[in-house]
Amino acid sequence: MGRVTTLRPLDLDTWPRRETFEHYFRRNRCTFAATVDVDVTALVGALPGSGRKTYPSQVWAIATVVNRHPALRMSMSDDGVPGVWDRLDPMFTVLNPERETFCAVRVPYDADFAVFHDAATALLTEHRHATAMFPQGPPPDHTFDISSLPWTSFTGFALQVEHGWEHLRPIWTIGRFRESGGRTLMPLALQIHHAAADGLHAARALADLEQLLAEPGWLA
Repeated sequence: MGRVTTLRPLDLDTWPRRETFEHYFRRNRCTFAATVDVDVTALVGALPGSGRKTYPSQVWAIATVVNRHPALRMSMSDDGVPGVWDRLDPMFTVLNPERETFCAVRVPYDADFAVFHDAATALLTEHRHATAMFPQGPPPDHTFDISSLPWTSFTGFALQVEHGWEHLRPIWTIGRFRESGGRTLMPLALQIHHAAADGLHAARALADLEQLLAEPGWLA
């Protein structure tokens, strides 16, 4: 868990979105949420023969997209300057079925799916019966959140975060798969601060994710 990542300050004099950032972070604070149906037919078809688990695969795919898009890796430095992390690690929920509570665990992102899958699977097993919300200790700043609601499908999902006006990193929520027209669809909600990303950035990331899940050769 000790891999180093750095928050690199943006050059405000040359950053094209500086005015937009200032507007949505300083004057008219605003977050937005988008919920989409992601076609996961190919992924669902490939998983049974791969020996891989669904949830770590979902988490890796989302983390891969986050780490491809600088707008999804933004945070504020301690001295109030916006920056972009070299790498963000996913933090995702694990259900304790006996207590009906959850904990949140984090895995360093690795572009090698097999490495990430094995680390995530081990953590899911290790912390399945955890009673603390953060069994690995307080989460570091270079994490972003993924939650799973495998019990229900949804067409809209949004979080109301009390101190969310300064939270620039994305929050993802995965819903239960459903069938439609011979395709398997995964409800997915993305919530992010408007100071960090516009609709264009969100749309590009979601399209990137759908493409990644449509070509699941990385499972092998």
